[in-house]
Amino acid sequence: MSEQRSYPRHVKTEAGDIEIRLMAPADEAAVLAFGKGLPTHDLLFLPRNISEPKVLSAWVKEIERGAITSLLAVRDGKVVGCGTLVRDPHSWSPHVGEIRMVVSLDVRGKGVGRALSQETFALALGAGLEKLSVQMTVDQQSAIALFESLGFKAEALLRDHVRDVDGKTHDIVVLGHNIAQVQAQMEAYGLPGAVQH
Repeated sequence: MSEQRSYPRHVKTEAGDIEIRLMAPADEAAVLAFGKGLPTHDLLFLPRNISEPKVLSAWVKEIERGAITSLLAVRDGKVVGCGTLVRDPHSWSPHVGEIRMVVSLDVRGKGVGRALSQETFALALGAGLEKLSVQMTVDQQSAIALFESLGFKAEALLRDHVRDVDGKTHDIVVLGHNIAQVQAQMEAYGLPGAVQH
């Protein structure tokens, strides 16, 4: 089950050829440029503002420490998306991972988010996680639909949970995916391995 994925991977999307690869410290400037190019509201997908250099430096340190794994979607040498798997093996929930994902406006609705979310999901499977969660503001309907298509279900609504740079609060929806339960059901129906990509 804990098959390690190899990167870079190349996927064809409606936005063109996309390289999906692991984020490295050398990518800090490119990811900062990506973060600065995102609409402010999109940054609410993430618990921290990745358009801030100090936040990005802390993120790179977390990658180096092994606490998080981030994948970048790159088109023509430019970062157009980022998917991150966060897990804490020392917490009360070592079996749970959180997916954080955002893609640039110019590639939305063209399969980049789907490819990135599937790769991030595959990383979680490879890490042996049993449950995944993802959170976003309730008005991010296409992102919610994307994760629901991957088997995520709404588990919680957190009212006024995030505050944007203008001080306005937004509700957050938390979606969950019980990987272990889905795998058990598939094995019961004689479909082992059906969850693997």
